[in-house]
Amino acid sequence: MRMLKIVVEKHPDGYVAYPLGVKGVIVGEGDTYEAAVADLKSALQFHIETFGQ
Repeated sequence: MRMLKIVVEKHPDGYVAYPLGVKGVIVGEGDTYEAAVADLKSALQFHIETFGQ
């Protein structure tokens, strides 16, 4: 897997994470920074398995 830059934003109700430079909408969210990043990793894995690299 290639390296990706991700953005993690803090919102009043939790965190949102998304990768830069990936086609399609891939977003992770969670109550903590770590949970949002873990959710994003899971979403990226699903995206790659479904649509390919």
